[in-house]
Amino acid sequence: MKLGILGAVVAVTAGLTLTSSGGAVAVGNEALTADLDTILADNALKGADVGLVVRDANSGEVIYTRQSSRRSQVASNMKLLTTTTALDLLGPDYRWKTELVSAGTKTGTALNGDLVLRGGGDPTMSRLRYQQLADTLKASGVTTVNGALVIDDTKFDAQPYGSGWAWDDEPYSYSAETSALTLSPDAKFSAGTVVVRVKPGAAAGAPAVVTTEPANDHVQIVSTATTGNGGVSVEREHGTNRIFVSGSTSVETTALASVKDPTGLVTSVFQKALQANGITVTGGVKRQKAPANAAVLATDTSMTLSELIVPLLKNSNNMLAEVLVKTAGGSFTNGINQLSTKWSGLGVDPNAVEVFDGSGMSRLDQFSPDDLTSVLVKAKTKPWFAAWQASLPVAGVDGTLVNRMKNTPAAGNVKAKTGSLSGVSGLSGYVKTQAGRELVFSVVQNNVLLFNSPKNIEDRIAVRLASDGGTQLVSPQVQSVPQQRKAPAQDRTEVPAKERFDVECSWIGTC
Repeated sequence: MKLGILGAVVAVTAGLTLTSSGGAVAVGNEALTADLDTILADNALKGADVGLVVRDANSGEVIYTRQSSRRSQVASNMKLLTTTTALDLLGPDYRWKTELVSAGTKTGTALNGDLVLRGGGDPTMSRLRYQQLADTLKASGVTTVNGALVIDDTKFDAQPYGSGWAWDDEPYSYSAETSALTLSPDAKFSAGTVVVRVKPGAAAGAPAVVTTEPANDHVQIVSTATTGNGGVSVEREHGTNRIFVSGSTSVETTALASVKDPTGLVTSVFQKALQANGITVTGGVKRQKAPANAAVLATDTSMTLSELIVPLLKNSNNMLAEVLVKTAGGSFTNGINQLSTKWSGLGVDPNAVEVFDGSGMSRLDQFSPDDLTSVLVKAKTKPWFAAWQASLPVAGVDGTLVNRMKNTPAAGNVKAKTGSLSGVSGLSGYVKTQAGRELVFSVVQNNVLLFNSPKNIEDRIAVRLASDGGTQLVSPQVQSVPQQRKAPAQDRTEVPAKERFDVECSWIGTC
């Protein structure tokens, strides 16, 4: 027996040095072990449950481990599993279709029969693309539909939220409903939401001018906002489509708000598109499955899955992740069951984890750092790996890591997925050492306190790995600095309250 660097008892087994502190390192790299042990001994982690594992990205050799087999909530790190298994199951070239179909017959400018708008689950559909479907119908010569406008969203089941999601996150864009007919009002594909635009009035104290994009009859704006400098609040009332706007502003501001029943939003938008083309529907609107013998009149085809995972992973887009689940099986339960058939090929035992959604927002999910790094290692053997890895956020460069680890050896080097829930923080991905060795790592923190800056712990670990060349280094740029305590509600899921309408933030002051 011998004493380790930190005075822990050490035993050597199978080429690894195992310490009583819970860490392990390949023999000869005790300096890295000492530094990682020091980071994990930070007083900010007192009372927290932290797992960390570092492995060789090619061989899978374990270089360091601390409680890495323990299952816990991993927040948006779950998107690593969702996207990789979706690529395996659906294929990188998978596309979604939105169609106009009808079993009716055309006589002159009249379509005699129902016109069906059939959704295939495309989360990137926009007002313009629904307009283009209506344009195509008009170009075919149809000006009258002697039947109903039928809305078919039966590709997915009617359960809008994943099991274990927080009810009070419902109004926010990161927790929108999942529907086979949906709409994204922005370039980040915030499916199931509308943009609420607030403009100041003509003079101080005058009512603010509030509009939604796209224009629709599905949501109701209730505004008491005025012209001033107090700041604006936008929040949808629980269980309804009433969006309350309050406060004051002297500049134009925008916010995203989720909608109740995205299918209803699409219905309103598409009706306006038909009206803009002078197409009259005589039979009203109804929701049901399209008839089996319906002919396709117009089709919109989405980007490929390999293209979709870029905004999904870069921006930690929860709704895009949930679409992958329902695309796999029609419902959250069936979708997870279908995706799980590919888990073993990524080194994950389906019987040793609990997964209830695709985004990681569910408080019922249970996954381990070991499982996450297994996914990272096995992904390197897949034909779609290059495109998938390029979709991960890059430290100091883009996505949810854009403002983290700048001016450190990790910047432009670490490619990793972030994750945040109240009390949960995680970072899992790839890093190259100064010597050129590629590593995978996963650090997952549960029962952490927001004001203790858990993201700083992750950054210090990533920077240390990027710096590893035999010398000890913990970059001063990312040392843990206690933050002013905030109310727990400031970060209920992926996005702190002050940034609820942007991407996931780093918890260290800026996005």
